[in-house]
Amino acid sequence: MKRRDTSRARTKLAKTGGTATALLAVMTGSLLACTSPAEEQGPSAASSESPVAVVDETGGPTSSPSAAKPTEKATQKTLNLPRIEWEGGPAFWKKFPDAADWTDPAFFPVGIWFSGISSDAEAQWDKQHGINFYIGMHEGTNFALFERNDMYWIGDKLNPTFKDSSRNWPGIFMDDEVDGTAASPAEGFRKLQKIKSDNAGTKKFLYTNYTQLVIGSDMGRRDQERYVNDFADAVSLDMYWYTIPFCDWKPYRGTLYADPVPARTCRTASSYGRAVNGLTVRDAVDGRLQPRWMFIENFNGLSGHAHLSYITPEQLKAAAMSSVINEARGLLWFNQSFTGPCQSSGVLREAQTKGSSFCGHAQIEAMGQVNKFIHSLARVINTQSYKWNFGSGLDTMLKAQNGSAYIFAMTDGTTGQRTFKLPPEVSGKSVEVVGENRTIDVSDHSFRDSFPHEYTYHVYRIVI
Repeated sequence: MKRRDTSRARTKLAKTGGTATALLAVMTGSLLACTSPAEEQGPSAASSESPVAVVDETGGPTSSPSAAKPTEKATQKTLNLPRIEWEGGPAFWKKFPDAADWTDPAFFPVGIWFSGISSDAEAQWDKQHGINFYIGMHEGTNFALFERNDMYWIGDKLNPTFKDSSRNWPGIFMDDEVDGTAASPAEGFRKLQKIKSDNAGTKKFLYTNYTQLVIGSDMGRRDQERYVNDFADAVSLDMYWYTIPFCDWKPYRGTLYADPVPARTCRTASSYGRAVNGLTVRDAVDGRLQPRWMFIENFNGLSGHAHLSYITPEQLKAAAMSSVINEARGLLWFNQSFTGPCQSSGVLREAQTKGSSFCGHAQIEAMGQVNKFIHSLARVINTQSYKWNFGSGLDTMLKAQNGSAYIFAMTDGTTGQRTFKLPPEVSGKSVEVVGENRTIDVSDHSFRDSFPHEYTYHVYRIVI
């Protein structure tokens, strides 16, 4: 888990946003028509650092990182540091025969919520924007579209074209937000248990999505832990910090999360990472982690309240990177906009069909940029992280591959200069900032860099 202190009070907040099960039928039809003082430095059992994503002034990488293309003959080195607990990375999927493709170290799951495909051109456009799997689809979709375009489906059998066993159909989607829609936890448990029993012996993994109820205080701790641990093989949650009103509510309740969210940094990218870490806290109680994914809005979060805002391209990329830094093992993009002047039942497809004239086009291009950046670093991200405290005011992830250490870094939601204290085994005298075409000198086993915005992120590579 992350270095943050998660032993503090962990309470639950009321459901304020996320995907909406009740709207699925409506969206299905609509989509078809939408063709600080320094801390003591050193190893910390509560701290983990891994590859840092580098960004330009707008918050996104300027180029594809060469660091993501390791050579076969490169020397493998490890760091003599404690490891972050994890589910096993790509090897986790080996127990599900239909998920064989997901065992590839170069594969990182990035899904889209209800974005219909009716042609190869649509599937390829989605793929070019970093999407590799779908959840939610028109029941008439031809399964051959997944096979021809090397894309994946997680859900039920929509029609007879779907093959019962296929590498392009690796998982079953159990339910969406059952923790928030069931009349009681007991009812939610019964529903999930039936789905689990009905799919016993399947070659596919079971996946379900929850609300923030599973990491807050409005539900009993044991019920939260049962939801997260007892039914699915992979879990996610949705909480759209940038575009729902929760951060402005009084009294403020973000400090009641499993990984508390300070009020002053509530509406920042750091909150997405804290939500992922809170899910890890709940998942860890049985001593067996599973992949934890995070939902992020690619335009705005459906909150059931008056329109607040649209996520900016810079915020969108930062929310994704904050999630990955906090050990999210996959991402999903909420793909609808139901408030404000720019509404859409399928933001991704409208960006394709309308181009730059579409009001959400810039966000979709940013989504594609960060997705591709993450894919380019998948071989690094898919290794087990190390525990190390680089310094105060940082949120980091540390990994090692092919003779280099990778530091994925953001701040705790604040801005300014940060100092990175390197582990003793890292011997490099300069740091490459991946994707930014610059290097930083190392002095006294430390280096400094700037984080001018709360959404700024950097990925560093340095010789071990």
